[in-house]
Amino acid sequence: MNTGCDPGPVIVVVGAGLAGLHTVVALRGQGYRGPVTLLGAEGLAPYDRPPLTKELLRGDTDDTTLEADWAALDVDRRLATRALAVEPGVVQTDDGPIGFDSLVLATGAQPRRLPGAAMTLRTLDDAHRLRAVLRPGARLVVVGAGWIGAEVSTAALAAGARVTVLEGAAVPHAGALPAEIGARMTAWWSDVDLRFGAMVDRAEAAAVHLVGGDVVEGDVVLVGIGVHPVAVPGVELTATGAVAVDPGLRSSVPGVLAVGDCAAWESRRWGVRLNVEHWDNALHAPAVAAANALGGDETWDPVPYFWSEQWGRMVQYTGHHPAGERIVWREDGERWAAFWLAGDRLAAALTVDRPRDLLQARRLIERGTTVADDLLADPSVAVKSAAL
Repeated sequence: MNTGCDPGPVIVVVGAGLAGLHTVVALRGQGYRGPVTLLGAEGLAPYDRPPLTKELLRGDTDDTTLEADWAALDVDRRLATRALAVEPGVVQTDDGPIGFDSLVLATGAQPRRLPGAAMTLRTLDDAHRLRAVLRPGARLVVVGAGWIGAEVSTAALAAGARVTVLEGAAVPHAGALPAEIGARMTAWWSDVDLRFGAMVDRAEAAAVHLVGGDVVEGDVVLVGIGVHPVAVPGVELTATGAVAVDPGLRSSVPGVLAVGDCAAWESRRWGVRLNVEHWDNALHAPAVAAANALGGDETWDPVPYFWSEQWGRMVQYTGHHPAGERIVWREDGERWAAFWLAGDRLAAALTVDRPRDLLQARRLIERGTTVADDLLADPSVAVKSAAL
């Protein structure tokens, strides 16, 4: 690490969101005092995205800008600057080439779209435009009964809007969770017009055209069918378009790392490559990327975690359920949990209004602790007490 008068390596961070900001914070926190350039495609300071579908859409806040002491961070911020390509030692931008010794890609993800002119929700501007039309009696049509669909529908109903949700699968959250989990959540959607098996041909600003010719009209149409990584040409990508990185978050190009939604890392814990598009990953992975950008050799292999506030419930998830072989249910009325087990060890957990269970399950997964099925199933027993 540089000291004294040595300015140290030139480091460029591409992406001015949560992961990009925390990469800069981690670099400074780890003692690096050399030059840092932060590029952001949007012309805004870094802001938090989870509140866009929650507090901001409900009207509880207007701004989700992340706090940062920019004077202390001493960063060359270049907002409204887009990275176009990565080459060894140079990142090409729409404002010209920028040289680097280390580059961290934190370019995030963008919404998947359908043919047509319907809205998506990813940016601060998107959230403000959507909130402006969520009024009593307004008709909102949402394509997709996933996390975005649930959270936006919850806020829209609270604003007095009428909501229709179109889902191609037979249960909510079909793209993220097994069908038996989504089936248990279906009743939560009782206050919206939820239509399964709805295959969309195109989604326009005020109407969704279904395969077969039916049309569902609304005052506004929102497409919420997931996201895909934003990648910069020049580095190796996975089949899904994420930057392929090793356990140290290093890409195929020397000196180039990637973090957050745009990165898919080799997980030694699970034996697969993971691309986790959630806040917790974007918050914590930058510390590893920063250390390795400075010549370290740290690894990133967390137990994934995310949460969703929907229909008056707190839904939390941890782990990697595809590694599980069976589910153990913990029943306690409206407060329930599902645990995926591989042999006698936890692979994943999903909890509904049981945050303590989730926290304890995550620790058991991290430690690889063996557990007893009957104790996991008993809601009167602490999850940690299921350890053998």
